[in-house]
Amino acid sequence: MMNASHPATALSTRLEPALHSGDTLRLYPPSKVRPRKVKTIRALDRGLEVLQVLLSTSACSLRDLHKATRLSKATLTRILMTLAQRGLVWQRIADGAWLPSHTLRANAARFDADGQLQEVAGPILEALCERVKWPSVLAVPRLTWMEVVETNSPRAYFHEVHLGPVGYRAHLLQSSTGRAYLAFCSAAERETVLQRLRQSTDAADAIARDTALVERVLELTRRQGYGQRELHFGGYYARGGPDSDETYTSIAVPILVDERVIGCVNLTWIARSATASEIATRHLADLKSAAAAIAARMRAAE
Repeated sequence: MMNASHPATALSTRLEPALHSGDTLRLYPPSKVRPRKVKTIRALDRGLEVLQVLLSTSACSLRDLHKATRLSKATLTRILMTLAQRGLVWQRIADGAWLPSHTLRANAARFDADGQLQEVAGPILEALCERVKWPSVLAVPRLTWMEVVETNSPRAYFHEVHLGPVGYRAHLLQSSTGRAYLAFCSAAERETVLQRLRQSTDAADAIARDTALVERVLELTRRQGYGQRELHFGGYYARGGPDSDETYTSIAVPILVDERVIGCVNLTWIARSATASEIATRHLADLKSAAAAIAARMRAAE
């Protein structure tokens, strides 16, 4: 089982800690926005602050908003009228309290779990790439394959390693992310997935019918603490054998939230430059640290 650190607040920047190699505390940036010499819009900032207060409290009087934001009541009135005209807030007749619009909540609900995971993981993947130089992908299980939902490949020092794109499908039993997922998910979930793969007519899924081989691969993955890409794996979920691409290889670890694998993060490099064990010695702690940080942020967002 992998340990996830809990998020912490550092002044107003709200940086999040994660376990780093040697138990060193590592701070990750809160967003992917790079600092630039551009003036921010103060009026917009005030409006968003008011909206955040309403979303967190459900209903507020003008007096409550004044106490929470320290903005003048005249300024608050202008902000509230502007938000109301955009259909984002409304005023209750009974007591004059202001509330966020139901349409705002409905639109917010459209952001699914994948979107939340991508947003949370983005800055952490960027920080990981800055440390290890090689690129990574964030992949989530789709029953019979792993789907790439984010990659830091454009930020990698070794830019010749191209990963993704978003939506790319990786094979469950031959990719590093798939093996990490299957090895660390629940037994019931694993059996459901393997049963579906055994019934598949795709040649690349034939390995699922070799129960002993699958168990050896997954046991090795648990013992190592990471999934390792199959040497002759072709990359795509339904490709292998003569279509294999041995230029790159990778290792991956699961992102565990309440003992549930919500996704996996890998590290990909040019195969001739290092063995998997060498990369694991150098960077496995960094990879696990990133997965733990993502899990901690997802847990905090629940």
